[in-house]
Amino acid sequence: MPRRRPQSLHRSRSTSSSAAAPPAAKPAPQPLNVIQKTFRAEALARLQRATLVECGFTERLVVFWSNHFCISASKGELARIWAGAFEREAIRPHVLGRFADMLKAVEQHPAMLFFLDNQQSLGPDSRAGQNRKRGLNENLAREIMELHTLGVGGGYTQEDVTSLARIITGWTFAGRQGQLGTPGSFVFNTNAHQPGPQVLLGKTYEPAGLAQGEAALADIARHPSTANFIATKFVRHFVADDPPPALVARLRDVFVRTDGDLKALATALVDSDEAWKAPLTKMRSPYDFLIASGRLLARVPEDPGTYLNNLNLLGQPLWSPAGPNGFPDTSAAWAAPEGIKLRLDIAAQMGARLGNNIDPLDLLEFAAADAASVETRKTIERAESRQQALALLLMSPEMQRR
Repeated sequence: MPRRRPQSLHRSRSTSSSAAAPPAAKPAPQPLNVIQKTFRAEALARLQRATLVECGFTERLVVFWSNHFCISASKGELARIWAGAFEREAIRPHVLGRFADMLKAVEQHPAMLFFLDNQQSLGPDSRAGQNRKRGLNENLAREIMELHTLGVGGGYTQEDVTSLARIITGWTFAGRQGQLGTPGSFVFNTNAHQPGPQVLLGKTYEPAGLAQGEAALADIARHPSTANFIATKFVRHFVADDPPPALVARLRDVFVRTDGDLKALATALVDSDEAWKAPLTKMRSPYDFLIASGRLLARVPEDPGTYLNNLNLLGQPLWSPAGPNGFPDTSAAWAAPEGIKLRLDIAAQMGARLGNNIDPLDLLEFAAADAASVETRKTIERAESRQQALALLLMSPEMQRR
């Protein structure tokens, strides 16, 4: 009598012989929340303006000052929703205005106060400080002096940092409940402010509430160390990693003579021989590379997603540096082999998508004319296809350096 198969084995074989089940459908993408929508809308506005603006130099100034006075959208939800507004409200209106005005707008913006935790800073002798047994947070005061104005070695001490931290206690923003003011707006909380006079950089600031801090910022903006620090960073960004001392001195004098007139500073830079005669050794940052490519190809961003993804990939996520010192501003930071390979991948994707409809040699002539090297022309001429030629153009020294 034949033996019967074990029931479990029979089931297993029948299952394996049946048609494979269709793959599970991918879950539908979740709708964007208000924070994501706001960030993407602000990003798209910035990308479109940078691509379409006639005077690209002004947008370069926005990028420079936004990185100088940086926040990071990765700090948290408030930072992410405020990142674009911070640049639009505190940076843009002042790039051709006065440094002191930009400094005040930046340090009183809720995005900066949140980024450097000043809403947590309480004067030890203030009503709030005595009730909560909490004291100063020196983050904002330290970065104002070290990164925003005087610079390392600018003549300040730890005592000055502590004094400035006391002076700006009470600088905060209204919360959701709106108890101190319109939610999300800058407010001065008297209950958190350290009472009494403070000595900063050898000068005594009498107790005057909010005005005490504003007076201190105005004086720091006019300090000789601030003029030198700003001039040096300005020349390093626009001219060379090793700033020519004579040009730095000239811009420093302009800054002092004009009381921090940033239009005069930018004009003096553009009028200088050093700015035009310096070799093209500055490596474009990932953001500069993507915007320059978009401008060259006349591609107006319609969705920020591709740009944001590429910036993340290349190590310069929009409005999200790793620290309060911003993204690096030297060629070595962006010239690593892995970064160049990733740029090549992006350039190849652009070439594959757009190359059929573009003559790369005509585009090279339009973009660089006589500045294009013989080697670049020959390389593009020898390309196996228009797609490859366009990718090579985007990766050429004329496009990668400035």
